[in-house]
Amino acid sequence: MSFRFIHTADLHLDSPLTSLALRNAELGDLVRGATRKALERIVDLALGEAVDAVVIAGDLYDGSQTSMATALFLMEQMRRLETAGIRVFVIRGNHDAQSQITRELTFPPNVHVFDGRGRPVLAGTLANGREVHVHGVSFANPHAPASLLPTYRAPVADAINIGVMHTSLAGASRHDPYAPVGIADLSGHGFDYWALGHIHQRRVHAQKPWIVMPGNPQGRDINEAGPKGVTLVDIDDDGTITCEERAVAVAVFERIAVDLSDIDDWSGMLDRVEAALGTARAAAGGAHLVARLLLTGATPLAWRLRRDEDLLLAEAQNLAASLGECWIETVELSVTVPAAATGGDAGPVSELSRLMHENVVESHAYREDLREALSDLLRQLPKEARGLLAADEAAEEALLSELALTGADAVLARLGGEGGRT
Repeated sequence: MSFRFIHTADLHLDSPLTSLALRNAELGDLVRGATRKALERIVDLALGEAVDAVVIAGDLYDGSQTSMATALFLMEQMRRLETAGIRVFVIRGNHDAQSQITRELTFPPNVHVFDGRGRPVLAGTLANGREVHVHGVSFANPHAPASLLPTYRAPVADAINIGVMHTSLAGASRHDPYAPVGIADLSGHGFDYWALGHIHQRRVHAQKPWIVMPGNPQGRDINEAGPKGVTLVDIDDDGTITCEERAVAVAVFERIAVDLSDIDDWSGMLDRVEAALGTARAAAGGAHLVARLLLTGATPLAWRLRRDEDLLLAEAQNLAASLGECWIETVELSVTVPAAATGGDAGPVSELSRLMHENVVESHAYREDLREALSDLLRQLPKEARGLLAADEAAEEALLSELALTGADAVLARLGGEGGRT
């Protein structure tokens, strides 16, 4: 008789999606509701697989924005598990620490929320009498600059030990440092399985012992792209542990690049976009596909694509709608005019292109003017949006370069395209 459990983390229930809602309210509603639906699917999976426990490695909530309606929904799902005799082990993550409801909510008896003392809890017993213990540490502060590993007790002797931790590990891009710890340190602690949370990308860091970051079960924007799910874990009577990923996401974000290098008419462009969307839609399985299209390549359509971006977006959205459960988040252009269309290297547009890319775009005066314009724009945006666009000085410099090159290419594409038509 094995011990089975689901390992998940970072549900961020009812996470606000301001950027998506501004562009497409219907799409914003879909993804906002998807965080709840993902939890429902996790509970459905737990019931269908007859697991013994569900382990949640932090960030059930999404900070101070959480409403009582969110809490009541969570309680309903916990009671479904209670009715089936499934225990739930929860640690609080940095976002949970910001929530008032975290301090007020009383869970049903099947839910154990770890405190900050690291005491192990008996979760079950294998057929041979060997016990399974779960260790967890919650943190009451949204900032944890030091490792929490010293707070965890030593492994329970002659037992299977599962550790639950919310951590940024040794550091991860796009994630604030939180309870940093090294993989070698986790491996050396003596637990059989480390159920981690905080980083939204799935990764199995080790198998002896198992150190698993499941990623969040539902992506919330294009920076959380790809399939999302949970980890289903089996512990056999002899102590052997096996893991498998199970998809639960309602919507899957994907970046889709479409090369238009050999396309010279609008209809052909739409055919290629439709084919790329169809392939990605099939790969998404039962989830909605939310796509960011990137059109690339040297094509005579470059000038028209930039001139008629509103029409391009509308046509792409129509193609997505015809596929069903498919959405276009936005369309990005990285297209250029073929050299032949500008008269080759000797043409005036080609010479202008060389001057713009080599002299103007990289000039100090131009970048300072662009920096001033960007600063004015950022000051008018909410703090969250500023953080997404320019989280630090390096990100701002990269954004400046991208804006400069995009603007130059847009002007050149129109000059080249219009020149070819006269």
